[in-house]
Parts: sequence; structure tokens; C-alpha cells
Amino acid sequence: MEQFFQVGVITSTHGIRGEVKVFPTTSDPQRFRKLKEVILASEKEQVSLEIQSVRFSKQFVIVRFRGIDDINEVEKYKGRQLLVARKDAVKLEKDEYYIADLLGMDVVTDDGEKGILKDVIETGANEVYVVQFETSGEVLIPAIRDCILDVDVEAGSMRVHLLEGLKE
Repeated sequence: MEQFFQVGVITSTHGIRGEVKVFPTTSDPQRFRKLKEVILASEKEQVSLEIQSVRFSKQFVIVRFRGIDDINEVEKYKGRQLLVARKDAVKLEKDEYYIADLLGMDVVTDDGEKGILKDVIETGANEVYVVQFETSGEVLIPAIRDCILDVDVEAGSMRVHLLEGLKE
């Protein structure tokens, strides 16, 4: 299971006082208002930063970190991911799952065919799971009770029923 979840990516600096433009990758950008701390990630390290202020501009979140007051200090952060620890993630309702926990999950149909969950497509009505099966190839499975029989995040497995017409 993932221990950190991405909530945004720093796209550029904003102004000269150390603010950054963040492209939110969370389903609820307003959650930035409640965040007190984020983890700035790179290939080499993870640095914890305290959020001082948050405001919104078009599709971006403008963030200022405590102790960083100059454009030169944040210039090096462009392109970096902002993460939150699992404990600080949005709480889930019953039968809800973090997408990061679903990706790569083993999927088995009620007929015994095996596959891997490759992607999750977020639609207006419900999510759609993209599963690559060994014999029938890629299948799009709606995340509805009729199709998703069981999900075990700890074991990394999902049991599904393919409705008529889902397989070619």
C-alpha cells in the first residue's frame, strides 16, 4: 500500500515573494485549505514543508510555505510533486478506495480469468477500471456493485463479474 499520495505538482513560481503555482492532482483542490503540511518530493529526497497560505487562481492553487519568502528559494522546486502522508489523506467512506492502492492490483473474474488493474478512469457517474486480462486483453469494468464483487486492499486483489458485453 502506498504511504504517500500526490495532491499536486508545482508548475512555476508566482510573484517574487516565494509563492508557487500548484496544479492540483487531487479530486478536491479545496482540501489545500485544510492542509497544514505537505511533503516536497524528488528522486533524491523528501522535504516536509509547512503551508502558510493558500489561495486559488483559475485551475491553480497558489501556495506559500512558511519560512520561504523569496522567488529564488522556490525556483528550484518547479516540477516537484507535493505529497501527503496516508494519515493526512481524505478519509474514505465504506467501499471507497484510494486509486494508488488499486493500481497494479490482481484481478480475478468469477470465471477464474486473471488480470491486472492498469488504470482508473474517473467519469461523472462512476469510475471505470481498466484491466488487462491474460486471455481476453484489455477490458473496461464499471466500478459498480454488479461488477465489483470484492476488493481486498491488504492482499492487493479484486474479484469481479463481467457483465454481458464487457468482453469482446
